[in-house]
Parts: sequence; C-alpha cells; structure tokens
Amino acid sequence: MYSLTATIFAAILSCCLLKVTEQQYTPDWTSIDSRPLPTWYDESKIGIFIHWGVFSVPSIRSEWMWWDWKGDNPTSDVVSFMNKTYPADWTYADFAPQFRAEFYNPNEWADIFAASGA
Repeated sequence: MYSLTATIFAAILSCCLLKVTEQQYTPDWTSIDSRPLPTWYDESKIGIFIHWGVFSVPSIRSEWMWWDWKGDNPTSDVVSFMNKTYPADWTYADFAPQFRAEFYNPNEWADIFAASGA
C-alpha cells in the first residue's frame, strides 16, 4: 500500500511541476534549436574546471587511468601500455616525482579563460 501511495504522490507532484507551454517541440534539431534561451542562461557565465594531476604523467586515458590499470576490471590497452612502458613493480605513486608541471603557465591559462568569456 505504501508503494502505491508513494507512486501516486510522485505522479501528482510531477504533474504540478510541469510547465505548460503553448509551443510544442518535435524531437529534431530544427525544432529544438528554435526554442528561446532562458534569460538567466544568456546572462550567466560558464565556468571552466581543470582536473590535472599525476594521472597526466603516463598520458593514457583519463583521471581514471589507475582504475583502468589496477581496478576490478582492468582495460587491456592500459594494462598493455603500462607493461610495455614501466617496470613490473611500478605503482601509481611512482608517477608523482615525474609530475613537475614545467610548462604550466597560469597567466596564459587565465588569458585563454578570459577570452572564452568564462
């Protein structure tokens, strides 16, 4: 009974939250692109998030490279790359001394972000 009551409540709440509009859109790009942007979206700024770390040293995959290498279900191309490139006893922590960021230029990044409008 609780499950049925919860389902009915959720359905009623969902209906109350739906915005009723006169404009109907169809599932194609022309229709979707014809919708107006909300004022808040046009006036807001979009931020940029940089995730950069030790995983950048081997330069394979993403920040999840450790999981692709040593996780529950390793990815064969990552395992193969690591086996060919690094010693058998290599650990993720061994990358840390190689993460030097020698080409990092925060002023250049700030200029790029400012030019993007972020």
